[in-house]
Amino acid sequence: MSGNTRSQLSSGMDVSVVQKHHQRSGELTRGIIDRILTKSPNHPHGIKVRLTTGVVGRVKAIHD
Repeated sequence: MSGNTRSQLSSGMDVSVVQKHHQRSGELTRGIIDRILTKSPNHPHGIKVRLTTGVVGRVKAIHD
């Protein structure tokens, strides 16, 4: 499942995000959502979130 729609995400979810400086390489960071930062209902590159570790990135995958 991709993270392009805000309604699919909530705090506490396990996701993989790509950080701004890793966009070219596509390196993903896995973590738990602390806060959803994107205000719009959807975004073509993924919804921006802050993980509990403080990492900010766009959601590329949602894990069960």
